[in-house]
Amino acid sequence: MPANSLNVLEMTPVMPVVQISNADDAVPIAQALRQGGIHVLEVVLRTAASLEAIRRIRAEVSDVIVGAGTITDMSKLEAAIDAGSEFIITPGLTPMLAAAGQSIDIPMIPGISSASDLMLGREHGYSAFKFFPAETSGGIAALQALAGPFADVTLCPTGGIGPHNLRQYLELPCVPCVGGSWLTPDALQRRKAWDEITTLARQALAAVNQHDYQGATDAK
Repeated sequence: MPANSLNVLEMTPVMPVVQISNADDAVPIAQALRQGGIHVLEVVLRTAASLEAIRRIRAEVSDVIVGAGTITDMSKLEAAIDAGSEFIITPGLTPMLAAAGQSIDIPMIPGISSASDLMLGREHGYSAFKFFPAETSGGIAALQALAGPFADVTLCPTGGIGPHNLRQYLELPCVPCVGGSWLTPDALQRRKAWDEITTLARQALAAVNQHDYQGATDAK
């Protein structure tokens, strides 16, 4: 059986999807997110610095959990594990990756965008998935429709998520966590604006907490 990926999604309501071009920025980014209250992040394997960024975060920021995203084949999966990734996220799901996820000792969260993808994942024992790309795959309406025949799955929508809609996604019972790249934009990385990344993290969690408070109020 795959390692428990649901636990990863329950660790944070907001999962930063971080693209790092300069490995020297990895630790300051992780520290900035931690200062803002977010202790789990996904570093996407889209640049030459990605693997080194994961290594440095693992070595220097002990109270942050770092995983690898954009895992599209076996070579990336192996490289991410070797770099010290604590979980794996894929943008899609293939039979080979689904089977490989069963044999690793860290959680893997497969990416899906359709009922067929979900059925493949369920056949391999997965119950927690990344819904990607969320907005262009039908967004909230699609998740509501999938929740009917797949009431036992947990989904982390990513792609088109931001401060404008994260609360609406988190209101869905099947969504404990949303992912997004708005927390660590390239422009702030280039300016070394770590305080601004901390502010974005705090604002995201404040929006989540406001949603939780409103839900409790509505239930009275």
